[in-house]
Amino acid sequence: RGAVVVAAERVPHRRAATMEVVPNELGMGTFVKAGLAGCADKGDVGDIEDFDDIHNAACVRGEKFYTDPTTGYLVMTKLNHLARGKCCGSGCRHCPYNHVNVKDKASRIQNPALMHVPATGFAKQVTVLMWSGGKDSFLALRAMLRPGGRLHRVGPSGVILLTTFDASTRVVAHQDVSARDVERQAKHLDVGLVGVPLHRNAGAGYVARLRGALDVVRAAGCDVTGLACGDLHLEHIRSWREDAVGEGLHVSVCYPVWSDAAGANYDALAADLEKSGVPCVVTAVTEDRCADAGIVVGAVYTPALAAAAVAAGVDAFGENGEFHTLARVWEVDRARALGIE
Repeated sequence: RGAVVVAAERVPHRRAATMEVVPNELGMGTFVKAGLAGCADKGDVGDIEDFDDIHNAACVRGEKFYTDPTTGYLVMTKLNHLARGKCCGSGCRHCPYNHVNVKDKASRIQNPALMHVPATGFAKQVTVLMWSGGKDSFLALRAMLRPGGRLHRVGPSGVILLTTFDASTRVVAHQDVSARDVERQAKHLDVGLVGVPLHRNAGAGYVARLRGALDVVRAAGCDVTGLACGDLHLEHIRSWREDAVGEGLHVSVCYPVWSDAAGANYDALAADLEKSGVPCVVTAVTEDRCADAGIVVGAVYTPALAAAAVAAGVDAFGENGEFHTLARVWEVDRARALGIE
């Protein structure tokens, strides 16, 4: 993976984290809903330096390797990869070729990269959909494809899913959805997918990593016309997205399943989910009271489960981060799952 073991002197070092983070007042539940996987503020970290800073400094000096301060390994810089002239397929940390030759992208990519390209290719203009693998982002995709939706005329080739996940665990943090399952979703639906690994000891913040993902999409020949999110009604999350993400990336943000009145569209969303036939299984639970409603890992999300959630004082869709789901789209015919029958 672009690294070899060497002896390296370990020098204690402390520096404040420089990650872009959701403000603390949003709380963990809404931190998760914002889609920040593995990007929490680390505070001061002993004996660790951000490898982005070290890498950039090494490139400025024209060096082809630097020593990782955590492992003591030598790591190839971008300059070394550029001298080689192509992606080696190993999933190297600083690959400048978007990991184009990596076979097992779900387990090996280290930078934003396309994880699935649909058989029909991409439309010239695409909407990038923030995708956690759960029911809300799935319903947002269906909403954009139905008559009147922004993708109805262009079809599935006009969307590219964007999933962030922890670079070490390969899991969408807090959602407990694996990058492998997200890749499986994209392949079954045959829609584009760009994966965005988030590194715990890298200086590049969340918005910067999203920028890298959009660069990958544009490098594929697409114009990004908007960034879609599956938020349902949390106004503070919407405001944060528009201020930090929309303005930071200079892209418009849209909300296909949004309602100004909290819960006003839940019946319609539940009906659409049932129409899709796609079972959504609970993958993570963050509040003890969910157990009173039968919301446990492995339970299938149903109207009865949603009603029990409300009775237990939990949002019927888990919009406050009380629980998370995985849409098992591969159990249903593609056309029915997408609503394009």
